[in-house]
Amino acid sequence: MSANIILSMAGGLGLFLFGMRVMSDSIEKVAGAKLRRILEIFTTNRFSGMVVGVVFTAIIQSSSACTAMVVSFVNAGLMNLYQAAGVIFGANIGTTVTSQLVSFNLSAYAPLILLVGVLAAMFCKNEKIKKFADIIIGFGVLFLGLSTMSGSMAGMRDVPEVVNLIGSLQNPFMATLVGLLLTTVIQSSSVTVSIVLLLANQDLLALHVAFYIILGCNIGACTTALLASLSGKKDAKRAALIHFWFNVIGTVIIYVILFLAEELVMKMIWTVSSDKGRFVANAHTIIKIFQVIILFPFSKWIVKLSCLCVPGEDEKVNYRECYQLKYIGDKVVFNPATAVVEVVKELDRMASLASENLTRAMNALITLDEEDIAEVYEVEKNINFLNHAITDYLVKINQTTLPIEDLKSLGALFHVVNDIERIGDHAENVADAARQRKESGIVISKEAQGELGELLDMVINLIRYSMDMFARSDESHMREIIGLEDKVDAKEKEMQRAHVQRLTRGECSPEAGMMFSDIASGLERVADHATNIAFAVIAAERDTEET
Repeated sequence: MSANIILSMAGGLGLFLFGMRVMSDSIEKVAGAKLRRILEIFTTNRFSGMVVGVVFTAIIQSSSACTAMVVSFVNAGLMNLYQAAGVIFGANIGTTVTSQLVSFNLSAYAPLILLVGVLAAMFCKNEKIKKFADIIIGFGVLFLGLSTMSGSMAGMRDVPEVVNLIGSLQNPFMATLVGLLLTTVIQSSSVTVSIVLLLANQDLLALHVAFYIILGCNIGACTTALLASLSGKKDAKRAALIHFWFNVIGTVIIYVILFLAEELVMKMIWTVSSDKGRFVANAHTIIKIFQVIILFPFSKWIVKLSCLCVPGEDEKVNYRECYQLKYIGDKVVFNPATAVVEVVKELDRMASLASENLTRAMNALITLDEEDIAEVYEVEKNINFLNHAITDYLVKINQTTLPIEDLKSLGALFHVVNDIERIGDHAENVADAARQRKESGIVISKEAQGELGELLDMVINLIRYSMDMFARSDESHMREIIGLEDKVDAKEKEMQRAHVQRLTRGECSPEAGMMFSDIASGLERVADHATNIAFAVIAAERDTEET
């Protein structure tokens, strides 16, 4: 009998965990990009960040996922620690939504919910509906698992060994430790609290013991963010510690209150609860709200405490001189919901290197400075490294669970990497011309130098506007980009005509003329690559809609 109960309990727990994972991942796929933009836009201060944290976590049903995303945002420099503190505080309230849903006992409807989701996934051709169907399937499997666990727990009351084992958890510190360890292993406080709720409903767990287990769950929930921050920068580690210290300090405060007035606290929560399951869910919510109310005014001090725990600054790396990734890679916190954002930042840095290198090469063409020529070649090696590393990373994240909107833009990112790399190649071509000119004594007239300078200025502006449009979604430069691209084409044709006239008049040598023509054509192709970058994501979205 006991073996059957254990197997049934394990199967129910497996279904619950799987349903939670499917539902959370599916929600991130459908709404991850939109939720990420909300995090970016509405976290300018701690209070708005807290509200966003509540809503965000309530939707994706995972404070661990929200906190891990915040850690990756801080690591990428998209959010500071004070903004992160607000979101983390809110996430702690949002995570209680799961236990509230479980307490309403929707298990009886689980088969129907699951059937609706499966039918929608099988027979609907619309991809968006299929993604929503995955959410419904996850929701149904979750409650099917709860129903299975609840049924097995009913049988536990007839097993003396189980009753005695659970009954031995009378010591508050032992109960807290059990909650901490369970949540650390399962990696979800929502799941642990749901199990506690079911045990309380079956009269297997005393309510005051459930209260202390919940406190342990709160601390155990910090594990995911702490593990995610280990490979990150110091600010990422500090963000994870904000979550840790919030829960530890909040738990200590609750302990003191329970020590002074445990019976009063229990009676107050019971007045808003209709049964023992609702008591556990309400206790979870009230604990979190109380902790936020008490600690929110001191959030700056918690941030300072995390800075004391992780002192100093990250070692500064000259990313222009060494071949390293700054925002992505093995040494950076990885989160699928922020992966594309971090790739865009890395591409923005790569484009800056390529643009500056093009300017450096054009200056070297005029000044014939050997150090500038050598630096052009060195930076080009760095750009080639970034090209391969970012491409490999894009292949890697293409195999993970990315939000739908990010998947749409993934193909465009491959093209952008290639376009930026080609801009770098043109800078190297100009450096080759500078070296050839220095070695052969080729003279470029002042008039030709002036024309190349004018064309370069137009191209550099076009690259800058294009990267603003691509990296920062700033479409205010769209007309300027189109206009500049036309002007560059017209300017290049005008320069080629003027160049032919100078050749016929004998004002420049054939070698200088060929060099001038090649460089002008190269700059015009750089403008084409820049325009491709500007419209890459828009073109990808249009292609997706047509298919």
